[in-house]
Amino acid sequence: MTRHFLQLSDLSASEALAVVTRAQELKRLPDRSHRPFVGRTLAMIFTKNSTRTRVSFESGMARFGGHALFLHAGTTQLGRDEPIADTARVLSRMCDAIMIRNNSQADQQELAAHSRVPVINGLSDIHHPCQLLADIQTWIEHRGDIRGKTAAWVGDGHNNVCHSFIEAAKLFGFTLRIAAPEGYEPSATIVAEAGGAAILSASAAEAVAGADLVVTDTWTSMGQEDEQARRLAAFGPYQVNAELMAAAAKDALFLHCLPAHRGEEVTAEVIDGPQSVVWDEAENRLHVQKALMEYLLLGRIETK
Repeated sequence: MTRHFLQLSDLSASEALAVVTRAQELKRLPDRSHRPFVGRTLAMIFTKNSTRTRVSFESGMARFGGHALFLHAGTTQLGRDEPIADTARVLSRMCDAIMIRNNSQADQQELAAHSRVPVINGLSDIHHPCQLLADIQTWIEHRGDIRGKTAAWVGDGHNNVCHSFIEAAKLFGFTLRIAAPEGYEPSATIVAEAGGAAILSASAAEAVAGADLVVTDTWTSMGQEDEQARRLAAFGPYQVNAELMAAAAKDALFLHCLPAHRGEEVTAEVIDGPQSVVWDEAENRLHVQKALMEYLLLGRIETK
């Protein structure tokens, strides 16, 4: 049976932890002689711009001996309204896996429904699961087990990374407090599915108080540029700055999936400061996606 990865909950807790553990092993490998993907191809479909997603998947395939194809919707038949199902049928007869970064979780589900090979969500309007695997890897590298810890999400709650963080809280056994302005709360359905693992807080200060991890994302995501003025006004009280970080645990870490807008959702003092691990977080996209692709394509978690 073909396994897809469209949201974090497509993996069980044990599978997700095994992928993260394998990612740590791959990061420590002294050379690049491990090449399980020789002769394999990854089709990468992009309808949204990317730096980290494209480079991490493309580099990961190259380091594993495989090849990645960059397919921009504007230069493929997708840009001429070819049905998604037809694209899935064709690509999955030519490639060994498909990664898609677009603005529609529903389109990703349709792609997966008609694909013979694994489909991986590189970002959608609802979820960003690869980012969360990298975030959990980063936490474990710096602090160990995340079970029983408290994370605080500050900013736009109706955000793909926030939604995946909610799923991560349930999957990995930590509590996520979410502080978002009225009208920018996360999906009520996704919160409900997380049970008590996700909690809506009344303010940023309440969410961050004593938290072990503080996370934010840009206030204006791709495709929301026409809302920027309104969003800047709404999110002003939700900036992650030194004063807010002081309310967290003394050894709290700061995460941001990038790109960051210093002076908006986070100050330079925080993102460039000693509690920030955003550069490790960015690098870990490479390692955790290599581990994920190993699992999806080979059907097993490799060992040292």
